[in-house]
Amino acid sequence: MNLPNALTIARIFLVPVVVTVLLARDIPSRTLWGASLFLAAALTDLLDGYLARRRGQVTTLGRLLDPIADKLLISSALIALVWRHTAPAWMVVVIIGREFAVSGLRGIAAHEGFSIDVSRMGKGKMVMQVAAVVGLILGEKYHGWHNWVKITAEVLLWAVVFFALVSMMQYFREFWKKSKTRIRDHETRRAKILERRKQRAADRRELKRLRKLEKLHQQEIDNAPPPSPDIS
Repeated sequence: MNLPNALTIARIFLVPVVVTVLLARDIPSRTLWGASLFLAAALTDLLDGYLARRRGQVTTLGRLLDPIADKLLISSALIALVWRHTAPAWMVVVIIGREFAVSGLRGIAAHEGFSIDVSRMGKGKMVMQVAAVVGLILGEKYHGWHNWVKITAEVLLWAVVFFALVSMMQYFREFWKKSKTRIRDHETRRAKILERRKQRAADRRELKRLRKLEKLHQQEIDNAPPPSPDIS
């Protein structure tokens, strides 16, 4: 196992630790510890991708585990914040629902033989998600307009919801466009195959007709009376 994959797996194992710290009530400075652990886990996402590209260690396992680790980390942290009444539940439902929808689209696309490129807006959404979660954790103890950290985090969370919906529509549009192209190509190939089959059937019928004519001609020759001998 290479270092980038090890970092990705470490991020997955950090998820229950982050959730435990966020939900525990008897841990001193749990807010600071929760934000630090979450931020450290999120930074491994940047680090593993950088190391994989720089070292030429991009693997199928890493491509599979990296988005799973990201979704587990973000989803678990947001659900923990909902439990702590820090993040609105409907916003979290929209964000997590978008992740499931996009993952489903990618799975269907892979089954159909094509891929959907990662949206640039989706990449920016990940950064805003991390910033929003860290801000909500740190700003939990404070209330009112003086808490600029919490206010900024709430604004970022609204932006995350907006970009989640917009990027999801982009994914659906890209999926629909590639699906139509694939269906059109499939119909074109199917029409060509049917045309070749019809041509082969016509060739077989013509060959059969020619053989039948040749057989009839041969029978006429065989049944023809022999020529009479020349007496003179």
